[in-house]
Amino acid sequence: MQGIHGAAPLLAFALLFALFCSAPMGAQSIGVCYGLVGNDLPPATAVVQLYKSLRINTMRIYAPDHRVLHALRGSRIGLILGVANEDLAGLAASAHAAAAWVQSNVRPFYPAVNIRYIAAGNEVQGGATQSILPAMRNLQAALAAAGLAAGIKVSTCVRLDVISNSFPPSAGVFAHPYMADVARFLAAGGAPLLVNVYPYFAYRGDPGNININYATFLPGATPVRDDGNGLVYTNLFDAMVDAAVAALEKAGAPGVRVVVSESGWPSAGGFAASVENARAYNQGVIDHVRRGTPKRPGAALETYMFAMFNENQKPGEPTERNFGLLYPNKSPVYPITFR
Repeated sequence: MQGIHGAAPLLAFALLFALFCSAPMGAQSIGVCYGLVGNDLPPATAVVQLYKSLRINTMRIYAPDHRVLHALRGSRIGLILGVANEDLAGLAASAHAAAAWVQSNVRPFYPAVNIRYIAAGNEVQGGATQSILPAMRNLQAALAAAGLAAGIKVSTCVRLDVISNSFPPSAGVFAHPYMADVARFLAAGGAPLLVNVYPYFAYRGDPGNININYATFLPGATPVRDDGNGLVYTNLFDAMVDAAVAALEKAGAPGVRVVVSESGWPSAGGFAASVENARAYNQGVIDHVRRGTPKRPGAALETYMFAMFNENQKPGEPTERNFGLLYPNKSPVYPITFR
């Protein structure tokens, strides 16, 4: 795809539209995460127009960037609005701080910006996890006081390692007591649990026992039977999601939906990170999620692909900078269609 990367903007956009827009997005459950950790990304107004042109009708952002929020006005794009991890402790400790956060980052924009969920933190680790639930409660109270709680749900984004015994999926259980409390809070408020689901990292960590085709939705993988409930899994994504469903059930929150708040596969930078694998996995997710999972068949699974762009300032391994569907010049890293 190097030739595309260097193409003129008009040609790149024409190809992009052809590759991404073979069918309308409106009937689908796919959104795309909009990360901002780069110094060569398009302006927010151009990005919102790109989402609209590609008929991508949901977005996730990781903090209340007002440039993005202003650009989203009137777009109808549904939004997961993130609370930065570093802000959680203050929001947990102070109802006044939570009220100020809502007044600054929600009240001026909603409903012109279609904020659907507020995500109190992303993959919070260690002792900071103790701030998640108090922050959620304070944010929920602040939304209620502002008359906004009916339309906006409060949740948190978690890694799958909040679940222990995730294989077989029916054995899934939350690894820490605070997650059971979070689950019950979500159940009481009618909010989903936001889960980041990455078969890539599971495969990279255990390639001897996980078939690459099973991880990337390609044909030829041996189906895996869950002896706990008799369900059969043909891909790792479903198994990971259903482990979260099982954990919610065991926590006394069987009615809580799972929303996949991130999922993706890197196209370069490390083990099994290739254009071929990234395209196979991401296309597989897009084609699959409308059918649900073996545990919840027929229930379209709301899913956010990670990410819209390669982000050149992301810290960590090179793979972290190669999860984008697009280059910053808005040309595609590889062909993909939203059917």
